[in-house]
Amino acid sequence: MSSVPIFADENWRLPSRGRVGMFSLIIGESAIFTIFVVAYVYYIGRSTYGPTPQILDVPIFNTICLLSSSFTIIFAEHAIQRGAMRRFAALWALTMLLGIEFLAGTAIEWRKLIFDDGLTIRANLFGTTFYSLVGLHASHVIVGLIMLSLVMIFTLLGRVEQRHAERIQVLSLYWHFVDAVWVVVFTVVYIVGR
Repeated sequence: MSSVPIFADENWRLPSRGRVGMFSLIIGESAIFTIFVVAYVYYIGRSTYGPTPQILDVPIFNTICLLSSSFTIIFAEHAIQRGAMRRFAALWALTMLLGIEFLAGTAIEWRKLIFDDGLTIRANLFGTTFYSLVGLHASHVIVGLIMLSLVMIFTLLGRVEQRHAERIQVLSLYWHFVDAVWVVVFTVVYIVGR
């Protein structure tokens, strides 16, 4: 009888620490977003005064920009895997620009809501839950853009190479998470909540 375990596989190896760490972060952040989404859904229609969700304009262009950034970052991942560093840098920069456009659109939306419609975080339950949920997502976009910017700086300095493809993929997971969360937030706030 052989002493080799039945389930031994010579090709099996531990997953990368980066991936395990990122998935752990994503699971924790998903729990936080779940709490905020449930609170938003629970309080829909409970505001008895002030602005209501009907004042919201559906941010279609901003949504297209953010969701498109998932595709550009995937193409950037493929470029670095092939060693096409100029293509990687261009696609990475495009991903950043799409994320910045999304944030700029959010800022414009909030300016309108605050100054034209009178919806502040203290106006009513709707204002509190809206700014908390959408603001939580926006803060994650900002964190993602900071990380993307650092990679871009190192890329421009020639410090990012093909051998860093695995790390780029791990970072990309966070950006995909931010995009996926926006699909939920968009659906709950701008479709269901209206």
